[in-house]
Amino acid sequence: MAERNLHSMGNFGKKSMLALFSITTIMFMLSWFLVLRSTDRPLFVDLSILPNSRIFALADDQTGNQTPSIHTDLEVKPSKYTCDPVLKVYMYDLPPEFHFGLLDWKPEGNNVWPDIRTKVPRYPGGLNVQHSIEYWLTLDLLYSEFVENTSGRTAVRVSNSSEADVVFVPFFSSVCFNRFSRLKPHQKASVNVLLQEKLVTFLTAQEEWKRSGGKDHIVLAHHPNSLMDARSKLWPAMFILSDFGRYPPSVANVEKDVIAPYKHVIGNYVNDSSDFDSRPTLLYFQGAIYRKDGGFVRQELFYKLKDEKDVHFEFGSIQKDGIRQATRGMQSSKFCLNIAGDTPSSNRLFDAIASHCVPVIISDEIELPYEDVLDYSEFCVFVRTSDALKESFLINFIRSIGKQEWTRMWAKLKEIEHMFEYRYPSKENDAVQMVWQAIARKVPSVKLKEHRNRRYSRTPEPNDRGLKSAPLPKNFG
Repeated sequence: MAERNLHSMGNFGKKSMLALFSITTIMFMLSWFLVLRSTDRPLFVDLSILPNSRIFALADDQTGNQTPSIHTDLEVKPSKYTCDPVLKVYMYDLPPEFHFGLLDWKPEGNNVWPDIRTKVPRYPGGLNVQHSIEYWLTLDLLYSEFVENTSGRTAVRVSNSSEADVVFVPFFSSVCFNRFSRLKPHQKASVNVLLQEKLVTFLTAQEEWKRSGGKDHIVLAHHPNSLMDARSKLWPAMFILSDFGRYPPSVANVEKDVIAPYKHVIGNYVNDSSDFDSRPTLLYFQGAIYRKDGGFVRQELFYKLKDEKDVHFEFGSIQKDGIRQATRGMQSSKFCLNIAGDTPSSNRLFDAIASHCVPVIISDEIELPYEDVLDYSEFCVFVRTSDALKESFLINFIRSIGKQEWTRMWAKLKEIEHMFEYRYPSKENDAVQMVWQAIARKVPSVKLKEHRNRRYSRTPEPNDRGLKSAPLPKNFG
């Protein structure tokens, strides 16, 4: 009898506990329902704390009110309220002699930077402008300090280096080479060489450099001859380059560095209503024909194409009316040749894009800006050098591309041309923002290397510990 009573009491206890649990659960769910009904703001829940079988979300009913609904899957769409990812950039306050001072800007008092809200220092024109990326990125970081809404932006300047994803070095190395690489009377070294020496001394002494070994630093050397003396000392940094033509793989490579576009020299083709039939020239090239290094291809192709009636292949420069002639020529041509010269890349590719003239790229070693996210085969024609040098191969291949295929590539050029436009202030997905995005995609790899290098940072070396190896057992082996 006692056993039966104990058994009955046990059953009663279990039922009571179950009932209590059920009531508590219902009350909990009811309280959540009331909370949801009482607010107009969207609720964001950390999905990691929810059970795998059900997640609660908000759905709009026919009246526009938010009501709870239950989904049995774990697929959650990104919220429209999510902020755009922003790259946090720490920029050194280098003296003006390294940046805007090279553009003849004179600081007032102890100011390191110009007040870009009142006047922006002018960058020199002509061919100087094609390697001006350092100017545009620096302006963009300065401008980010005055912008409250970061929507559509990729990079913002931060004042604390410990908060930064990368460290930006504002040295205008390209304009420094172009304007200050010649020796003046009584000088033992040019301004270009002296500034590189000062830069290396400064950077390697900074705590930010020592902390990462320079791996998270951004150094600009877009002109192929810029930073010639310092590059071998600063190579752990992420270089922003036009190509790898004059760099050994140990100093610069596609894994750690970023290829950025040239700024095109000729004007944009605004309101382009041309078509396949209204562009009379089939293939266009104007520029230096006799080049060193890989540029022998230009000379060979000149002799193969110069007599073709619908091909324009002539020597040209920016002197006199050269830029205007090139603008008219590219805008009236179906295809524009981009042939390797002294280096694998040239500004001609980006002039062609601005002209909506389908680029024909003959440069086996060329690296292209943000090619990890942009498929150049959709708007460019690639020809191997060995094929281009075959008799009649190139001209026959270009003639085989019909109106429909050309029109498709022409339309794509108009769609993507903004990605190669350097602007101030920058706009969403223009060249400035695209370069920052390319840098941001390198950050995880940089962080991985940094973290791996710190694995044994707190472990003393064996010699420092004074420890001897443990003796092996007698029966070992």
